[in-house]
Amino acid sequence: MKNFTPEIFLDQRKLIPHIAFILMALVATLIVSFKKGFSGSLSDNLSFFLLILIQLEVFIFIAARIFKELNANITVKEFTRIVLHRFVIFIITCFFAALIIFLIFKYITAWIYGNDLNMVFHDFRIYEFKTWVISTAGGLSFGAIIFIIIQWQDALKREQKLKEQNLIFQNETLRNQVNPHFLFNSLNTISSLVQTQPDVAEKFINNLSLFYRYILENGQKDKVPLHAELDFIIGYYNLHKIRDEEKIILDVETIDANKFEILPVSLQILLENAIKHNIAARDNPLRISIYIEDQFIVVRNNLQKKATQLKSTKIGLKNLSERVKLVSGRDLVIEETINYFLVKLPLL
Repeated sequence: MKNFTPEIFLDQRKLIPHIAFILMALVATLIVSFKKGFSGSLSDNLSFFLLILIQLEVFIFIAARIFKELNANITVKEFTRIVLHRFVIFIITCFFAALIIFLIFKYITAWIYGNDLNMVFHDFRIYEFKTWVISTAGGLSFGAIIFIIIQWQDALKREQKLKEQNLIFQNETLRNQVNPHFLFNSLNTISSLVQTQPDVAEKFINNLSLFYRYILENGQKDKVPLHAELDFIIGYYNLHKIRDEEKIILDVETIDANKFEILPVSLQILLENAIKHNIAARDNPLRISIYIEDQFIVVRNNLQKKATQLKSTKIGLKNLSERVKLVSGRDLVIEETINYFLVKLPLL
């Protein structure tokens, strides 16, 4: 017996729409046959069934090409405009596709029964065109209602998923940063600096205050200006710089940050991830670079993993990746080689 695998499950899921089309075509055939008092022949009913089924398959094929995934990082007005524009194109394309399919079907039927092929288009234009237009328009109108319902449901699901991911992200961010280890190290640093370097201690306290204020003020937002996130990152780096001196080196390339937005606290998560899993020493510093590349902001660090790795659930990167996908419609890119670890965040 063949084992059940996820791949088989996905293949079975792909068959579901086609099975639904067969059932819809069958129901349409029964309705038409009922209206005619079941007077039609089996061949006529079979021909009608095949015609409806082919049209449904073609319509879905056209829809898959026209309604490609939209970038989520656009306004509601722009999203609505694009969807309506594509919907009009879809209806017009389907109308002409249905016309071509119907005429081809009529010619094939006439050829099978030995009828005059020259009269097919003439009879269609004179006797069948009006009925065909009404029935096709009705079918496409029904399809339009179904489409609107599906789009509305998808929008609600996406909105709900984004809210859930935001809550998870906020909780994870605060849990990672407002934790005993982080506070213990920060308070120890302040305690040692107050007596020896009071000016530096004051600077450290100010940076720590700004750090938590930024998280509390922006943690619930979907996006913030890139320059604000970079300022936040530099303040966060300064906390480590005061505490760890030259163990960590951050290089932020000159960036025209006013053009872009980004998920809040996303860069901090990546920096924290690099610091958490790599050795940082004065004679072998951890070097972290931030720069823009092809509509992505890149966070790259030299890879020098700790001999004893802390157990990582990877929840932070996973949640960040899911939020990036929901908010921007694009994927988080992660690359790892022998020498470096790199993450690319889509810019908004």
